[in-house]
Amino acid sequence: MDMDQQKTIVLHGFTNEEAVAIMRAVKAALPSAKDAAFAMSTPTNLGWKLADLIEHVGEEHRQMTRMARGEKGREGAC
Repeated sequence: MDMDQQKTIVLHGFTNEEAVAIMRAVKAALPSAKDAAFAMSTPTNLGWKLADLIEHVGEEHRQMTRMARGEKGREGAC
């Protein structure tokens, strides 16, 4: 998926419990966000460029979506 089309929400400063509540609330309130990728900030990714973080989170999201659907991961798939 083109990075410009990947809906990504980055959370910073929330507990895991709060993050899950936020994800559920966003998905319930905005049907268009059902395929959005969510990320929590980490000490490592706080130093990344936003474009790099979005790309990384998008790839992880695609892999997790394939796994949830029972598909095998494909190297180099976008």
